[in-house]
Amino acid sequence: MASSRALSQRLRTALARIGFLAFGVCAVVVALINGAVWFVSGSGPFPLDPRHLQGKLRALKAYARHRPGCFIWSDPDVIATARKAARKHGLEPAFFEALVEVESGSIAHRISSTGACGPAQLMPGTAHDLGVKDPFEPVAALDGGARYLKAQMVRFHGRRDLALAAYNAGPGAVHGHVPQNGETEHYVPRVLAVYERKKAERRERIRTAGR
Repeated sequence: MASSRALSQRLRTALARIGFLAFGVCAVVVALINGAVWFVSGSGPFPLDPRHLQGKLRALKAYARHRPGCFIWSDPDVIATARKAARKHGLEPAFFEALVEVESGSIAHRISSTGACGPAQLMPGTAHDLGVKDPFEPVAALDGGARYLKAQMVRFHGRRDLALAAYNAGPGAVHGHVPQNGETEHYVPRVLAVYERKKAERRERIRTAGR
């Protein structure tokens, strides 16, 4: 009986050690993935945030494919490229610029805490659907982002708030109003506020130039 109890105790101790070791390995893996996102973006999720790991890994894989090219040529200016893409697809440049500023800070090498990539913050699956092979390359990424935003503007009959909501949460989540999901209801007014600021700055530049 004593021998049986001792064996049971040793088994419980061994299982506890294995569980602790497995937890430690998982924590290290999570920290490495989140740390890599921080390294690429200069900001990122909490180091032990276990959410969206698959999306982050896909984004890091896309960045690994993109990065070698940076040693050969430099990325074009994000803002100028965003304006060109907006005009090409019939968007007001200030509107698309505002989206890019809120999405990525107008930075080409940016990965979000959910795994969105590049200056237009395209999810790898969305980038693939748009034919964007490299979501970190500003010309292709911003062209895809502008096309996607334009499609949402058409889908929601020119309503900027709903088009932005669809860009952020996906068109399937928008049913005549901005979804209240803890993110999109804050995202939409942020983009619209930046849009209004950019319009005011443009009016001021025109006024000053006309003096």
